[in-house]
Amino acid sequence: MPKVRIHVHLDDDLVTRLDERVSARGRSRFIERALRAALETEERWELIRSAFGSVRQSNHDWDDDPAAWVAEQRHADERRVG
Repeated sequence: MPKVRIHVHLDDDLVTRLDERVSARGRSRFIERALRAALETEERWELIRSAFGSVRQSNHDWDDDPAAWVAEQRHADERRVG
């Protein structure tokens, strides 16, 4: 994947802490990894928020005995060993 150069403004103290952690030569790699992680987190929360309200509040198969329902689901899976 091609790399793109961007210009970013950061507080001096943040850059100092960054350099202490990864050195000036490791800035881009560290920032890229941190940005990927932050974007994945944001996207995950977006999916979670979009799912709010999609499961009804009552009348589930598991309402009477959740543990029994889970056990039944596990044993119904042919790939499960034991």
